[in-house]
Amino acid sequence: MNTRAQQETANEKNYRCQITRTAEVIKVDGLLNEASWQQSQLISNFKQSFPFDTSAALSKTEVRILHDDKFLYVSAVCYEPKHYTVQTLRRDFADGSTDLFLVTIDPFRDNLNAFYFSVSPYGVQKEALISNGNVLNIDWDNKWLSAAKIYDNRYEVEIAIPFKTLRYKISEGMNQWNINFVRNDLNRNERSSWAPIPRGFRMIDQSYSGTLEWKETPPKAGTNISFIPYVIGETNKDRLAGSGKSLINTGFDAKVAVTPALNLDLTVNPDFSQVEVDRQIANLSRFELFFPERRQFFIENSDLFNSFGSDNTNPFFSRRIGITRNSKTGLAEKVPILGGARLSGRINKDWRIGFLNMQTAYVKSDSTPSANFTVATLQRRIFTRSNIALMWANKENIINEKTRAVHRYNRVLGLDLNMASVNGFWQNKFYHHQSFQHNQPKGAYSSGALLKYAQPLLNFESNWYAVGKGYNAEMGFVPRTGFLRNAAYINKVIFPKNGLSRIINSWSFGFDYDVIYSLFDNRVTDWDANLLFGIRFQNSAQLSARPFRREYTYLFSDFDPTNKNEPGYKVLLKGSSYYYNTTRITYNSNFRKPFFYNIQSRFGQYFNGTLQSLQADVNYRFQPWALVQLSAAYNRIRLPEGYNNADFWIVGPRADITFSKSIFWTTFIQYNNQINNININTRFQWRFKPMSDLFIVYTNNMFAETVGADNRFQQKNHALVVKLNYWFNL
Repeated sequence: MNTRAQQETANEKNYRCQITRTAEVIKVDGLLNEASWQQSQLISNFKQSFPFDTSAALSKTEVRILHDDKFLYVSAVCYEPKHYTVQTLRRDFADGSTDLFLVTIDPFRDNLNAFYFSVSPYGVQKEALISNGNVLNIDWDNKWLSAAKIYDNRYEVEIAIPFKTLRYKISEGMNQWNINFVRNDLNRNERSSWAPIPRGFRMIDQSYSGTLEWKETPPKAGTNISFIPYVIGETNKDRLAGSGKSLINTGFDAKVAVTPALNLDLTVNPDFSQVEVDRQIANLSRFELFFPERRQFFIENSDLFNSFGSDNTNPFFSRRIGITRNSKTGLAEKVPILGGARLSGRINKDWRIGFLNMQTAYVKSDSTPSANFTVATLQRRIFTRSNIALMWANKENIINEKTRAVHRYNRVLGLDLNMASVNGFWQNKFYHHQSFQHNQPKGAYSSGALLKYAQPLLNFESNWYAVGKGYNAEMGFVPRTGFLRNAAYINKVIFPKNGLSRIINSWSFGFDYDVIYSLFDNRVTDWDANLLFGIRFQNSAQLSARPFRREYTYLFSDFDPTNKNEPGYKVLLKGSSYYYNTTRITYNSNFRKPFFYNIQSRFGQYFNGTLQSLQADVNYRFQPWALVQLSAAYNRIRLPEGYNNADFWIVGPRADITFSKSIFWTTFIQYNNQINNININTRFQWRFKPMSDLFIVYTNNMFAETVGADNRFQQKNHALVVKLNYWFNL
């Protein structure tokens, strides 16, 4: 206890609040009329974080906190007339563009991992997990209660968080948690918090939490077992394969709290039909694109598994399990998962563990083998905000006559050291990974180092990567091997203090570069250098630009810059090299308005030709019932005579309608002529009980362009799914 006290941050020392035990029954209705609320400590005097961080908040906020044996209660009175901006009635709204009150709770006081709970003035909930100090994962779902009431000069929020929803240790010396309370007031365009957070830092940053003091040991969480069965009816038809079927299926998920801080997740025959389809983007590169994980089972404590390495040398990428990309259509397709288990959480305040095992089925259509995926991680906290982590990833393919060409196994052993200063200004990372497989090649390694400095006035980052020619992480995201890479970034931020400060919150300028040296060709194959400029306006609009970008590419294989690879056209030959200049500009309008938009443009040279790109998202909000969006991206590639040209369009109208806080309907259409596809995805959701849903999902893929015979708009495949799941607390 004394050691931890000596390591306390300034906010942990100076911002302390006490939680009061209550014997009164608290009814979560948004009416703060129980006597216990007035008998608890008043927490107020919030400090601004944006647009300035040197004064008290203009919007007054009053917070109180209670507990009984089952719940932790938080109330907030948020003063200001009712000009509230609320994007939607759907759970897990975008917090930066919505008025809200939020609380973050870090029971272990590690300044890295925390729970996030927020409520809008309309009573809409959002819960999330915070990892690495300031990374928010909104795909975590759990049960908790809240209500809100709007009055003429304020709105009031009442929250009840079951102790079984939290992860914490009950032991001597654990009577202090970290906590912070945050208010987002979009009418004033002000963000404020109880424990102050410097301007330029995220409002969830755990380096700046205060202290929650318990007068007694926190209550035991009690038995925490959840059983979530589902039943699904599906009919689908694949016209390209000439197949179709109708089926009824069932399966279940289960969550078991082995200890209050260690959770076991089980799944049998999981189904992710309700997960929203990927947003398509044009691929103008020579490498695989990254798409984020959206499946709930892989989300909780996901930082234990997916934070190893760097963005493009990640040894574990959960989308390798149960998802493959169809080489004919370019679309993601399901690989059946038979079942799996995940154990994750804390042993104590210094040790975290993770274990994941999943089994997939054999896919006859493309001879994808049945495979077993195992990942084990162990993380040890060192100092205040640092850790050392070990990972073992193992993929075992079950080989048959049609899959003999596949490696029988692929394994990666990795060690990462993550360092961070107490105030969050400095971050360092060092890692080394080694892959193993049958007929082990040479150079099966991936190593890297990162140095990062970030504070309100100056940002700097430099990283070094080395990936051997023989490195193979089949469970990871490593689009390129056999290279050395160095990249650096520096950006200076200026906050004007003269008359400009009424219009401009900050402006910045900087420089970055990226250099890649190929171990296959023993030469530099890629580099780019950029001038950077940005303006952040007081009304929340932003302008950023790379006014001058110089690029160099050496081709280590033949390449068609249009990525069409159609016969009869020239391609750029292996061994050729190209210099080109481009300009990029991005503008994001004031998202507090009902009508808002984002525009990105790129124009200039492209290999031996030119490229003009324009992307726009135009939105209109019918607050709070609907958000209508039209997204469009156009890429125009022009090359010399004899080479192919391209006009790539991706157009995606979307309507997100929230009839109430429990009934939602989303329709998303994507036209993509690069992969010759039109996708229609419409999803109806009825949350008839907390965490229990009825989904009706229809998906249709069809040809966007004529190929050979007149097949424009001809269907490729379609499916109708009805899914019902129910969350039982046992």
